[in-house]
Amino acid sequence: MVKLEKIVRYLDIYLDISGIKDSSWNGLQWEGRQIVRRVMCAVDTGAMVFEEATRRKADLIVVHHGNYWKDANPCFTGFNKKRMEILYRNGISLYAAHLPLDKHPEIGNNALLLKMTGAKIFRDFFIYDSQAISYCGFYKKAEKLDTIVKRINKGLGIECRVLPHGKKLVKTVAVISGGGGYAGFNEAVKAGVDLYITGDILEVFHASKDSGINVIFGGHHATETPGVKAISKLISKKFDVESEFVDIPTGL
Repeated sequence: MVKLEKIVRYLDIYLDISGIKDSSWNGLQWEGRQIVRRVMCAVDTGAMVFEEATRRKADLIVVHHGNYWKDANPCFTGFNKKRMEILYRNGISLYAAHLPLDKHPEIGNNALLLKMTGAKIFRDFFIYDSQAISYCGFYKKAEKLDTIVKRINKGLGIECRVLPHGKKLVKTVAVISGGGGYAGFNEAVKAGVDLYITGDILEVFHASKDSGINVIFGGHHATETPGVKAISKLISKKFDVESEFVDIPTGL
C-alpha cells in the first residue's frame, strides 16, 4: 500500500501534467481515501467504469479521458452528480491524464502506436496550442502497408479501416491517437508521409486518393489503450500496489 499523494506526485512529474496545455483538467480530479492498495486504469470516465472499479475494490482510478474539461459544466448536478457519487460513496480517487499521456515519448499512446507498427520516432508532429503532441516515425526498411495493418490489428485487437491510396511500401508514418480531426489529416499530407494513422474515421476518401496518402483508422477507443496499459504497468512497478488495466470498449 502507498499514500495517494505519493502516486499523484509521481505521475504529475513523470507525465509533466503542469507543463502541457490541455482542455482537460489533468491530474487528481477527485480525492478519495488516502491509502491506495489497488489501482484500476481505464480509457474513459463514466458510471460503468466507476462501478467496475467498485467491484474490483480499487482505491484509485487512472483514466485518459477524465471527468472535468474546461469547456464543460463542472457543476455537481444531473448525470455528473450520479456518476461522481459512486466515487464519493466508495472513497475512490480519480486521476486523469489526457494530452500528457498522448504525447509522452515513452509510455504515450502515440509513441507506443508507432512502436507497435515497427517504426522509430524521428520528429515531432501535430501542433496543438503551440505544442507538439505527437510524432512522425520511419522504418529502417520500407514495410508493406498490409504488414503494418496486421500489426495494428493484432496489437489493438481490432480490425482497422484502411484507405490504401498511397505507396504499397511505406517508409514514413505520422500518428495521432484518438481523434486528430481534419487538421491532423491535412498536417500529415503537408508533412509528405506515406501513411497516416489515427483513431476516428474521417470523410477523407477522395482527399486521401488524390493526395496519394495511405490512411489507417484504428478507432478512438482502441488507439488510446496502449498508454493506459503502460501506465498501469508503471504504477505496479513503481509502487507496492496492485494495478490493472480494465478495458470497457465503447465501439467507437
